[in-house]
Amino acid sequence: MITHKDCFKKYGAPENESNMVLYDVLYHNKILALPKRIYCNIDLIEPLERALYSIVFNKLENQIKSWDGCFNIRKKRGNSTPSLHSWGVAIDINAAWNQFGQPPTMSKELVQCFKDAGFDWGGDWSKPDGMHFQLSSLD
Repeated sequence: MITHKDCFKKYGAPENESNMVLYDVLYHNKILALPKRIYCNIDLIEPLERALYSIVFNKLENQIKSWDGCFNIRKKRGNSTPSLHSWGVAIDINAAWNQFGQPPTMSKELVQCFKDAGFDWGGDWSKPDGMHFQLSSLD
């Protein structure tokens, strides 16, 4: 699992917005909750496209009810270290149904689409963050 230290090492301070791009989202016309464009780290694009393809292929589009963000320079909740959202390598979906610290409600099939594409899921953490997916590595 990547950390803020890994992001600092690869990208520098989040305020530099190193590696950030405006991405034209594939499948936004099939997964209606997705925006047409996302400001994100270029390293997020390929894994995200793989996850979205898998979601469409497995007919799980209706399980994404809301897009709740990617790039946001901020600290982790209840912590003094930067969130991985600060570098645009994490996303949140279905936040209203997957509140931080509450039991996640996402289907195993939807979560697996992201895991197979190279994401770690916050729903697996001891204090679950079921809305949160982040890149598994920065390779």
